[in-house]
Amino acid sequence: MNPWLRVFAPFAVGYFLSYLLRNVNAVIAPELTRDLALSAGDLGLLTSAYLLAFGAFQLPLGLLLDRYGPRKVEASLLVIAALGCAIFATSESLLALAGGRALIGLGVSACLMASFKAFSLWFPAERQASLNAAVMAAGGLGALTATTPLGWALPALGWRGIFAAIAMLVLAVAGLIFSTPEKPSGSHRETLAEQLAALGGILKSRIFWRFAPQTAAVVGGFMALQGLWAVPWLMHVDGHSRDTAAIHLLLTSSAMLIGFLSIAAFVVRLKRMGIEPERILMFGMGLGVTVMLLILVGVGPSYVLWFVLGLVFSVGNLSYALLCSHFPRELSGRVNTALNLGAFVGAFGIQWGIGALVNQLTTGGMPTAEAYRWAFGALVVMQAAAYGWFVLGGRNTRA
Repeated sequence: MNPWLRVFAPFAVGYFLSYLLRNVNAVIAPELTRDLALSAGDLGLLTSAYLLAFGAFQLPLGLLLDRYGPRKVEASLLVIAALGCAIFATSESLLALAGGRALIGLGVSACLMASFKAFSLWFPAERQASLNAAVMAAGGLGALTATTPLGWALPALGWRGIFAAIAMLVLAVAGLIFSTPEKPSGSHRETLAEQLAALGGILKSRIFWRFAPQTAAVVGGFMALQGLWAVPWLMHVDGHSRDTAAIHLLLTSSAMLIGFLSIAAFVVRLKRMGIEPERILMFGMGLGVTVMLLILVGVGPSYVLWFVLGLVFSVGNLSYALLCSHFPRELSGRVNTALNLGAFVGAFGIQWGIGALVNQLTTGGMPTAEAYRWAFGALVVMQAAAYGWFVLGGRNTRA
């Protein structure tokens, strides 16, 4: 059978479900808050447990993918994700729900990185860019599904029914991925000590620490907003209904999908014209910080601003390829997962931190809309500082 169907399709469906599960709480946040009597801080902690578990597993994941291969690693982890969905669907306490959410994050932590690893084993180098963009587009479809379409299903199934249905889908995809063919890399198998030494070298390098803060603050910040805080901001600050806020998220996710496909189609052509990927990244991240500032102060059409924010996020993913270009190819799995750790640590900290700050400020008597403005303002300051570090650090950096 064609490797496209046997290899690409199963991993793409896995990443679709990963992104769907990452963002699902953004749309069901009002129902969670009402049914469980959650504060903003509780909601932030509950949702960001996914990001904490996901990010914490990135470094071990890189070692496992290099040692055991993407098929076994992702299929095994997806079983854990299905268990987490089942726990989330049936739990009543905040602690149990957060535990289920953490298991989901752990279970889908390999979906993108395992895809990259599988493609490198099965497809020639010249097809990697298009395959990587295509699987990211599958994630974009998952993000789209976690907006208005999920909102349509919510009245019929309820948030518990949605998670029960997703649990069954995840188990089916785990079996599908486990049935994909095996293809050993054929390279020298490093000892664990050698793997850890190489990983330590990555984490000590100046070039890694040039990219990591920006990825944590800007890319991680976008993930925190898309995954939870965009809808509360649009409702409490901008005064939109939940349905209108979901449409904003639909546009944001559509822009993200368009951005991934555009990068795949044009980044090589732009490089031939003398426009390097790093210049595209620098422009995109600067634009992202600017758009966040405009959202904060309420200048410009909100639909346009949130659409542009989705485009900016897709540009941010150029960081992975750019950082990998500074290291030997055999380290690419560990380089990618190390940077991904930064993104998810940032997303977790920002997602939880916004909720905690809003909760603290409103408890002190500040109006909810004003509390959100202060929390988003702190995020913009953090993003601007990380962007400045990236721009200034572009001189004389070597791995």
